[in-house]
Amino acid sequence: MSLSNRIISKKIVVFASGSGSNAENIIRYFKDSGTAEVVLVLSNKRSAPVLERAHKLNITPLHFDRDAFYNTNDILHILEDTNPDLIVLAGFLWLFPSSILKKFPNKVINLHPALLPKYGGKGMFGSNVHQAVLENDEKETGITIHYVNENYDDGQIIFQKAFPLSTTETLISLTKKIHELEHKHFPKVIENLLKSPKVD
Repeated sequence: MSLSNRIISKKIVVFASGSGSNAENIIRYFKDSGTAEVVLVLSNKRSAPVLERAHKLNITPLHFDRDAFYNTNDILHILEDTNPDLIVLAGFLWLFPSSILKKFPNKVINLHPALLPKYGGKGMFGSNVHQAVLENDEKETGITIHYVNENYDDGQIIFQKAFPLSTTETLISLTKKIHELEHKHFPKVIENLLKSPKVD
């Protein structure tokens, strides 16, 4: 069924800064679902592979710079025109402007590769998080999905999934396990949120 003949009840916009494996996973999860669809992927890095991933999947990719994000309302206006039901941060590394958060209350969520409130905050992303977890001899780690506010990794927690760390855990093995959890749970949490009254 073509997009023109299909009614999409919910729209998702994804922000990402890097590779975009989670963004692609979300796009594929909702593709042809008839319940929701990723309609736009935005990145603050012109060379971010996520933009090419989106393009190959026929999703509009858009790059913006720091000035456009923080000193103008350009991104806010794009979001207003798109009118997404949910804004998903999938590896997006900048703080979100208050103007967007106020316009889309309870509609901006983020994925963090640790069990918040531990290992959150500025600079805590990707391998930085996993390395800190290993260096501190944590017994478990996992993922957190939370609402976004004006501080790093500080919003209300929506979902967490933990797993025990083995005594032989390495940065490579831990990264792989976290990615598997992200890909398994992130789209399902998004789907459940889209059914929630908060995003109606």
